[in-house]
Amino acid sequence: MPCGVAGWISGELPVSVCQSCGACCASLRVDFHPAELAGGAFAWGDGVPVAMTVPVTPAIVRMRGTDDQPPRCIALAGEVGVAVSCTLYAERPSPCREFDTQHPACDRARQRCGLPPLSR
Repeated sequence: MPCGVAGWISGELPVSVCQSCGACCASLRVDFHPAELAGGAFAWGDGVPVAMTVPVTPAIVRMRGTDDQPPRCIALAGEVGVAVSCTLYAERPSPCREFDTQHPACDRARQRCGLPPLSR
């Protein structure tokens, strides 16, 4: 998720706006091809653990929790709008890799979570 720097923690580590948001992980469904799962041909790093997904069709799996009401990805840690992180960031699936603050759904997700739109 390429996000802009929003601030600093202890004057050392940059904090992206995404690390203080998490709205996309708490409002959007995340579907992807099973080849991105652990051991799959198109997995990043170790791949997404199978236990963190649910099968939808033979060609689609979904991140567990993103189909719940309210949705919340199983990999999301922390409090939305305050401080969040992805517990499988290095292995995250392609929809998460492709989503960033410039995506049209970013501000819609923020609105669903009661957060203001980002100024661009």
